[in-house]
Amino acid sequence: MRRREFIGLVGGAAAWPLAARAQQRQMPRVGVLMGNAESDPQGQEMSQAFRTRLSQLGWVDGDNVRIDYRWAAAHADRFVTAAQELVALKPNVVVASTTPSLQAFRRQTQTIPIVFTAVTDPLGQGFLQNLARPAGNITGFMTYEASLGGKWLALLKEIAPAVKRVAILFNPTTAPYFNFFLPDMESAAAALGMATIRMPVQSRLEIDRAIGDFAREPNGGLSNVPDGFLTEHRERIVALAEQYRLPSAFGGDYWARSGALLSYGPELLEVYRGAASYVDRILRGAKPADLPVQAPVKYRLGVNLKTARALGLTVSNQLQILADELIE
Repeated sequence: MRRREFIGLVGGAAAWPLAARAQQRQMPRVGVLMGNAESDPQGQEMSQAFRTRLSQLGWVDGDNVRIDYRWAAAHADRFVTAAQELVALKPNVVVASTTPSLQAFRRQTQTIPIVFTAVTDPLGQGFLQNLARPAGNITGFMTYEASLGGKWLALLKEIAPAVKRVAILFNPTTAPYFNFFLPDMESAAAALGMATIRMPVQSRLEIDRAIGDFAREPNGGLSNVPDGFLTEHRERIVALAEQYRLPSAFGGDYWARSGALLSYGPELLEVYRGAASYVDRILRGAKPADLPVQAPVKYRLGVNLKTARALGLTVSNQLQILADELIE
């Protein structure tokens, strides 16, 4: 081999790592801020649904896209820090799971496309002015409608007709949209012959105290305003409901799986698959303003038969037939 050819070969080999690093820098990047704790099985299931759908659309993490996760565990300060960290990575698009995630991203950027999931009433919260034609850098997938609150109470009354009082749990900090639900829930409760008690809670200690105080009077039941904070503490809430023999009805199928009497709400895995489809379109050049905000299409009813038996309640055959999931 001639000396000149040898030097050219060596010089080219030395450039390979640089070329590889340049290619890696050009790989599209997606930031995902989950409201759950990283150890939460529900959060892992939703993030897996997102990754799987993204892979089906041609984006494989570590191959032709880089996905960076942060987990806030429903702590207000962590949302801010995590959003700052993800924005600093200069992603092509970010995914905001739950309202606090969207709030945090919105404060950090007006240019990076944001796809939200598990957000309630984005118009009322001021994130958007139009669902069909969202302006700016935000679009995504809504979850709960206000009318669902009345559905939870109607189902609760059907299974547990003795319930006369319903405590509605909510965290005013992590669920600033609570007034989106409460009027409908209170109106539905009145029509069903039940009184409602607003129960704001912002810590595990407040949850313990509030439910304990509520349970001192008979014929009580539990419901909630859907919220990542309450989801994070669902095991404790379900344990207290069992301790005080309180029938409970919530949104999100993971509640019934965790031991609540029943749950009814959108198919959340489908919401995260939908978010992946929007991320795909944005990575291929679409703008958030051209992607209309989507409402849920699929809903799931879950009934925990084991909990019903423990409470001495009978679940009708009709309701069992209607249920998408029966937990024994």
